[in-house]
Amino acid sequence: MVRLAYDGSGYKGFQRQRDQRTVQGEVEKALERIFKQPTVTYGAGRTDTGVHAIGQAIVFDVRFETMSDYDVQNALNAHLPNDMYVVGVQTVDSNFDPRQKATRRIYHYFLLHTARPDIFLRQKFWWFPYDLDLPAMRQAARWMEGIHDFSTYMKKTPGEEKNPVRQIYRVRIFSLMRRKVILIRVEGHSFLRQMVRNMVGALVRVGTGQMEPDSIRASILQRQRAASPVTAPPDGLYLYQVEFQSVPARRYAEMAIWSENEYMEGCAWISDG
Repeated sequence: MVRLAYDGSGYKGFQRQRDQRTVQGEVEKALERIFKQPTVTYGAGRTDTGVHAIGQAIVFDVRFETMSDYDVQNALNAHLPNDMYVVGVQTVDSNFDPRQKATRRIYHYFLLHTARPDIFLRQKFWWFPYDLDLPAMRQAARWMEGIHDFSTYMKKTPGEEKNPVRQIYRVRIFSLMRRKVILIRVEGHSFLRQMVRNMVGALVRVGTGQMEPDSIRASILQRQRAASPVTAPPDGLYLYQVEFQSVPARRYAEMAIWSENEYMEGCAWISDG
């Protein structure tokens, strides 16, 4: 399993697409040069266009038995473009599916909270020069935790129906560098398309006073995208980490300020940790 970091600014997302530059496509090109034959990869998550990663997890078959993890890491870093870097390699079972085995995905979203933009960071942060009420945002974030039907924060794709029930373990908001940077950290079992960006959009609306913190609950229960229509730009979003060890999902659900626990039986990942 490869732990991959990449700058998503120049990619049409993670998943391979014909005639488009994608993360998966570039990794598979590098592997074909190394192994002299096509190699299919499988990722733990599909980041959207412009979204970055620090700890994406990818698996594939190593064609040469003599190659160590260290050899694979060096070979990939020698063949990948300079906006990607393999930070670690670990041998896993041949049937290991990172998408199914992942127990926690952690996303970081960064807002640059300064009066003036930083032109050198414009594709790495969401520049937001307006006042934000962080205590109100933290109060609102608690309503996002738990097991819910997250249709309100889901971008629907025609012909692709997905179960909108997900579990968010924790949402935390940090002020860094004397409030010049705001970090929103979202931890959950799995996420819907654009879900984190839509959650951030809702939290920012609370921070600017356009929504009350408690109205997050009502908007989630509406199960309509129109109930919370703001989507944060992709620039500030990073897939920070993917974990595979046991997570006390039931305990997280019970700790949440509210949780639609009628969905719990359908959540295959639920355990006592």
